[in-house]
Amino acid sequence: MCDTVKNMLLCFVCLCLASPTLASTPDSIRPKSALEKITWDNSLKLPSLARQKNIGVKGAIAGFIENTLIVAGGMNYPYLPMENGGTPAWYNTIYALDLASSHWTLLPDTLPTPLAQGVTIELPEGLLCIGGCDAHHTYKEVFLLQFDNGRLRIARDWPSLPVPLVYASGVLLKNKVYVIGGKEGENTEDNRCHFYMLDLADRKKGWQALAPWPGSARSHAVAVAQSNGFDECVYLFGGCNYSGPSPATLLTDGFMYNPRLNRWEKLSGTFPVTGAAAMAVGANHILFFGGIPEITPDVKNHREFDNRVRLYHTVTHTLIEKEKTACPIPLFTSLARRNQAFYIVSGETKPGICTPTVWKGEIIPFGKSLGVLNTLVILLYFASLAGIGYYFSKKQKNTDDYFKGGGRLPWWAVGLSIFGTGLSAITFMSIPAKAYTSDWSYLWMNAGIILVAPLIIWLFIPFYRRLNVTTAYEYLELRFNAFIRVICSLAFILFQIGRMGIVMYLPAIALNVVTGIDIFVCIGVMGILSLIYTMIGGIEAVVWTDALQVVVLVGGAILVTVVAIGDLPGGLETIVNEASAHHKFDLGDGGFDLKQSTVWTVLIATFFTNLTTYGTDQTMVQRYMTTETQKQANKSVWTNAILVIPATVLFFFVGTVLYVYYTHYPAALSLTITEGDAILPWYIYSRLPAGVTGLLISGIFAAAMSTLSSSMNSAATAYVTDIHRKLTTVSPGLNVAKAATFLLGALGIGFAFLMATWKIHSLWDQFNLILGLILGSMGGLFVLGMLTKRANAFGALVGILGSVGVQLFVVSRESVHLLLYTSTGFISCFVIGYLASLIVPNSRKKSNLGDQ
Repeated sequence: MCDTVKNMLLCFVCLCLASPTLASTPDSIRPKSALEKITWDNSLKLPSLARQKNIGVKGAIAGFIENTLIVAGGMNYPYLPMENGGTPAWYNTIYALDLASSHWTLLPDTLPTPLAQGVTIELPEGLLCIGGCDAHHTYKEVFLLQFDNGRLRIARDWPSLPVPLVYASGVLLKNKVYVIGGKEGENTEDNRCHFYMLDLADRKKGWQALAPWPGSARSHAVAVAQSNGFDECVYLFGGCNYSGPSPATLLTDGFMYNPRLNRWEKLSGTFPVTGAAAMAVGANHILFFGGIPEITPDVKNHREFDNRVRLYHTVTHTLIEKEKTACPIPLFTSLARRNQAFYIVSGETKPGICTPTVWKGEIIPFGKSLGVLNTLVILLYFASLAGIGYYFSKKQKNTDDYFKGGGRLPWWAVGLSIFGTGLSAITFMSIPAKAYTSDWSYLWMNAGIILVAPLIIWLFIPFYRRLNVTTAYEYLELRFNAFIRVICSLAFILFQIGRMGIVMYLPAIALNVVTGIDIFVCIGVMGILSLIYTMIGGIEAVVWTDALQVVVLVGGAILVTVVAIGDLPGGLETIVNEASAHHKFDLGDGGFDLKQSTVWTVLIATFFTNLTTYGTDQTMVQRYMTTETQKQANKSVWTNAILVIPATVLFFFVGTVLYVYYTHYPAALSLTITEGDAILPWYIYSRLPAGVTGLLISGIFAAAMSTLSSSMNSAATAYVTDIHRKLTTVSPGLNVAKAATFLLGALGIGFAFLMATWKIHSLWDQFNLILGLILGSMGGLFVLGMLTKRANAFGALVGILGSVGVQLFVVSRESVHLLLYTSTGFISCFVIGYLASLIVPNSRKKSNLGDQ
């Protein structure tokens, strides 16, 4: 390797080793709390009614229909306070607030009856109003408030509750409405554990009764839908239990309901938030506004309600006081959200005393500029990559140099490149995020290379080296026919274009929400720079930049671990003890259930996934051909395998360290970041000092670009070798190879830009689901050709088609866990292809490879 590249690597190694020293900066540079603020505006007031001053209402229907805030119904004590024997009044009036002008309008439309204390759910088409009461009745009716040509319309074609309910709580989660708790009458002395669900996709089924929480019956509870790190769940906090004529019991417990598991779980800690307005914010936070401090038997000695804003985190299970407001926060009201603002609509400030004020709040994100030093570090890193590409561009004489490096690359650099290709930016962020939210059960997934490395060295590498192929798909033509070679190569190219787009898009989201850097700038920087050095430098530039990026990647993970450990009282001992107590080191369930992510499921999945990836994926196969000898290619595979285990443990440990860190410093978590995988970028951005932050942001870029460059080069290799040479008799030169790299790289970048305009956050799962099915069958196809004598072209084609059919059936029935889709594709292609070859044996291709 040239001295220039050696020096670049040495500089970045030194920078990574020096980083912990740089991290020893004052805590004022690295805040642990008060990162984001809530601003309040109390200038909005409900307008007065005719001949009566509006003193506010509690229990009103409130929420947004389109961009109009609707406040309907409610109750209050208009003449005498409750404590002086005042008589309550119920209303059917409807107010509308135009946000642009802050102008209230009393609509001519009214509710069908005076109504208060029901459940309000915001739907895209309007406000769903559930239950409630007036002076004489408690209702079970459900109706929808919506605008129709500028007039408010009431749609009554909704199924009623099984029983009348008042003071219940409700949430919307994944197109299902949940109603929880409540009383069956305004004046009844007891309440029950009501828990009902309405599927909006199948309203004809009506409300379904579900198993209640394992605790006391309650009304006036707080319900919120939020993610627990794995699933979107229903959370229930506090409430009042009425068990007779004595004063109600104030409850401070909490529960979580997981719809996927259909199971309740009791939460640790106490939650003094009964009657509070609440909302889910960010990826895993719940904000509570106020609460009842206590219930006193002497109704003449009622205290004002609470003025605390509390913050609960569903992963670390920490409840903290975020701030205090200047006056009590209204209770028994609704909270409506629009864009970045939220509105607490009227309500009670003390028992029986309402306020007409509509509290408007807004969370101000934490802002921290990258600064000059961070920017210089990032630019230095990018300049190093460009320099490597330029250096190797001068060594290329033909396509063999461009695609295979002339077979002169050292085995250890190739091993680092294989390792870097597998560890994308998604992996760099998602593995710590997975350990942060759960445990180490997915550790086995990355350790699978140990299981397949002997098979790769024994079967695949000798096969490809003996044939001296440029792409893996050349073998498919020799073994079967040109058609199968071309369709498999095309499938690989399309997969790589999509993969490039997603590998750029998902890290760009995290960097955008954490740092504020424009998402299109992030995509452009990663994509264009990778395209430049890959296009001009070929596979040699890809391998050496991968090696550099691995240093930054692993160095960044070590740095975060060292700094976080140093910040915690007790250091490493605290992390081990607390993580162990919370089962953060668990390696998964040992039971054999292929529908769950048990240890056996993960082991089976990782074997077939790694066998397919390392045995048939062109990004890997191409590297086996870049060393001088087969023995060196074998060493590169073992280098990768040896690196994967400690690196995987390191990345999982980073996530565990962050869990313990944020358990100790919960106020340092972001309220505004909605991406669960952004926990590591958030720590880097908010906690580390200048220079180090730039280095680790470079690490995120590095992780993405190591995968991007490999995809660009291998896709171009597949096109030039498998497709372009079928279209012309002229042997393609360097210009064709570089043009193919440019075109396919540009398509990947364009796909990332397109996804950024779509704002599709779940595309990664869907993309892997669809194309993973195809690539799983491809792994079975290669092994079918290598290990059997009878396999032929007809059987191979039937195997591919049959495998796709089996996969679609498995997915539609959810027969196995999604981790096993590659395994079922692999096995079904092999079995169906072999059986089809036995049925039509005369189509077997006559070649020396037919007897393999």
